[in-house]
Amino acid sequence: MIKLPLSKPLSALSLCAIVTFTACKDDKNEPKMSDNILVQEWTGPYQGVSAFDKMTVSDVKPAMEEAMALGLADIERIANSPEAPTFENTIEEMERSGKVLNRVFVYYGIMSSNVSSPEFRDVQTELAPKISEYNSKISQNEALFKRIKAVYDASQEQPLPADQQRVVDLIYKNFEMNGANLDEAKKKRYAEINKELSSLYTKFSNNVLHDEENYVTYLTKDQLGGLSEGFIKSAAKIAADKGQEGKYAITNTRSSMDPFLTYSTERELRKQVWTNYYARGDNGDEYDNNQLIAQILKLRKERVGLMGYDNYAEWRLQDRMAKTPENAMNLMMAVWPAAIARVEEEVADMQAVADANRDNISIEPWDYRYYAEKVRQKKYDLDSEEVKQYLQLDKLTDAIFYVAGELFNYKFTPVEKGKIPVFHDDVNVWEVTDKDSGKHIGLWYLDPYAREGKRSGAWATTYRSYDSFDGEKNVLASNNSNFVKPAPGEAVLVSWDDATTFFHEFGHALHFFSANVKYPTLNGGVRDYTEFQSQLLERWLSTDQVINQFLVHYKTGEPIPASLVEKIKKASTFNQGFGTTEYLASALIDMKIHLADPENIDVDKFERETLAELNMPEEIPMRHRTPHFGHVFSGEGYATAYYGYMWADVLTSDASEAFREAPGGFYDADVAEKLVKYLFAPRNSMDPADAYRLFRGRDAKIEALMKDRGFPVPKD
Repeated sequence: MIKLPLSKPLSALSLCAIVTFTACKDDKNEPKMSDNILVQEWTGPYQGVSAFDKMTVSDVKPAMEEAMALGLADIERIANSPEAPTFENTIEEMERSGKVLNRVFVYYGIMSSNVSSPEFRDVQTELAPKISEYNSKISQNEALFKRIKAVYDASQEQPLPADQQRVVDLIYKNFEMNGANLDEAKKKRYAEINKELSSLYTKFSNNVLHDEENYVTYLTKDQLGGLSEGFIKSAAKIAADKGQEGKYAITNTRSSMDPFLTYSTERELRKQVWTNYYARGDNGDEYDNNQLIAQILKLRKERVGLMGYDNYAEWRLQDRMAKTPENAMNLMMAVWPAAIARVEEEVADMQAVADANRDNISIEPWDYRYYAEKVRQKKYDLDSEEVKQYLQLDKLTDAIFYVAGELFNYKFTPVEKGKIPVFHDDVNVWEVTDKDSGKHIGLWYLDPYAREGKRSGAWATTYRSYDSFDGEKNVLASNNSNFVKPAPGEAVLVSWDDATTFFHEFGHALHFFSANVKYPTLNGGVRDYTEFQSQLLERWLSTDQVINQFLVHYKTGEPIPASLVEKIKKASTFNQGFGTTEYLASALIDMKIHLADPENIDVDKFERETLAELNMPEEIPMRHRTPHFGHVFSGEGYATAYYGYMWADVLTSDASEAFREAPGGFYDADVAEKLVKYLFAPRNSMDPADAYRLFRGRDAKIEALMKDRGFPVPKD
């Protein structure tokens, strides 16, 4: 998942609250900043780095208010310029504006996602409506939009150079989609809705974080059946850190839940851990999210209705690759029947194992992972725990560096601890350079472990993005995971799925590092395309070069046996029913709930009834149940866009065939050159469909996706 902190502005165009701070001026009539560390220009090596070691919660509110005041001053200066609007004095000046706010949002994003605290959440709750008001001050600035429209209209008569035209088109479309053409009364209501939504998003996110932090299952020594030695040691340390010495903690995060459900022989405890995880935000208490979701849906529909759209999905998808909800639904429903049919086969296989063991059960959701693992061992003689012995986080890190070197010509060199400020001791930093020229590209930060105050999941983000506008900028990119931290001296062993996710998120980082765009706005992305590059990078985990060099036993150092590799490859389509169905269920609910009438909607009932209509197998849940679906309800980045992973996976499977067909396979130099040139470097400087055609010579086809998942390929 690519993560952009809530409302983080990528340029002045990014809509971010009226503030009480008044920006003062120095003798040169330039805005003068306070000594608040969060607003200060970054100093030190590597073109300056953020002062993560000096940030405090108490600095956040005054820094945000000051930065927003400075940002509004930038906008007012542009909007009220006496000169006739041109690309240079309007669009380029917007690209230069809001720099202080960009810096503050980096700290704000870290405190929100990586090191949250009750104190910060209080500040976040207070700031959310102010940030929304700031957004509205920009998107509803009539004088500003008049100038943007003048530049846009002129470019329709006399087109600008390609990159400038793309910037103008994106900025104009963004303002138009955010109500710039509304009358005064509708603009007022639009701003009110955004303000209310911002508070609801913050509350939703904090409610989920509360349930992740407070529903911990503690085990005693006699309840550890089936669990690995490394997992037990980690669970013991986590429990001790929480004041429960002598016990073993299963935290309410996927990285802890998933292995427990896969290996624990304690069925009732599996049920408890499963229930805790899938009931986040749905416990009928003050942290329950169902009513918040109902409010969010109503407000979203009302807001797009002000602009004449029938529903939120119609408005949201107009600038995505899918273009319409119907196109997105058609793709998902083309795959759905094959996915649930495969689940039926998987459940039958699991039930047969349970019956043979005389377990006297029917497969329930908390049994799926456990018995799937039994089937894997029986069908493919493949033990996931055995595979994990060869998947060390440190070696996987070396592997992604190797892939980056082969495809992108990058070299990663560790930066000495203490040279670069970090926000937690767990974070390490590497310098990225070109292997041949030694040119500095940027810094890569890795924050690998789960901890209290860190949101669950895995994501990538940037602290500074590349552009060559006003001089080349280096990239400060970060990958964030939630691996269970090992006991001292122990290796971090991860599952094949977690290793795949690690490669996926690093794909986002490579997308950041390889950017070759002039203007900041072009560093944005189209949501159903930006997951493509990262999903594609997953494919390199299973290449022979990675397997043979980096998958070694954590104790003996012996390479993974060829026989085990063969088993992994034979089992590559195993459990695709589960993986595809749990994902698609979430994507379908996301789309359908935004197409439904939100008036008096009962969210839990809607979820149950819609899944029943889809014939959702009762043995598995959605990957993200609605009450904790942060992609969709803690902001708007993935709202009606969760289907984008499937859309991107069609591109991924199709692009993978280009490598398979090449003489050099996945390391073919010519295909790799086209990969970087057309799929990574352009970012959003060209239409994604055009970029893909330049790489592949045609549009992507769904057939490769179906083959990759072991599903029947549809006939023409």
